[in-house]
Amino acid sequence: MPKTNNKHNGYVCFPYLHNHQSIEVKDLWFNSRNIDSMFFVTATFSDYSKPYFPSPTNHYILAKFKGIEETNQEILSHNHENFSFVFNTKDIIFDRHIGNKTNFISIYYLEYAESDDDLVDIAIHAAKRDKIGHSGFGSMQVFSTKTPKFTFPYSNQIITFEIFSGNSHQSDNKYCDRTRRDICRKGIVMNNLVTFSVLEILK
Repeated sequence: MPKTNNKHNGYVCFPYLHNHQSIEVKDLWFNSRNIDSMFFVTATFSDYSKPYFPSPTNHYILAKFKGIEETNQEILSHNHENFSFVFNTKDIIFDRHIGNKTNFISIYYLEYAESDDDLVDIAIHAAKRDKIGHSGFGSMQVFSTKTPKFTFPYSNQIITFEIFSGNSHQSDNKYCDRTRRDICRKGIVMNNLVTFSVLEILK
């Protein structure tokens, strides 16, 4: 089984709107000990997610954090109507150094509450994929000054794949989707929520 993550680390995504608030958050995280890595990314949301998160931002600052409480406080202090996301990893599948750099991060959700057997099957398939450097199970929090019209029903059934490669983003996206389809053949309903293509490493 995946090991429990006591540090509650994960990913935080803040909309980059080329304004003072975006620059302030970028500078804050660049100097923060709570942030391990930070990227400038393009986000692609799945069709299913669009009713829940209408008109999402194309570009985000995406950061890997250590502490969830500090991260949530920082997001709340810079909250605005554009959606920010925190993907909190509660169970790590694996975290391994495989060379290259972070190039692509894909976020999925399970349509049904996962069983231990489902988690084991997902872990086995993901571990076989040599470009996935980090993967975990967790939850998603959404921050906005506007109340969403619909509540996303699978926020506690989130799966993350972090891809380390020198390939194109399109190639990494296909790589992740093949992995997802292999898992679905086991009878596990796992769908894409959003992908992040890394354009620049900021930290």
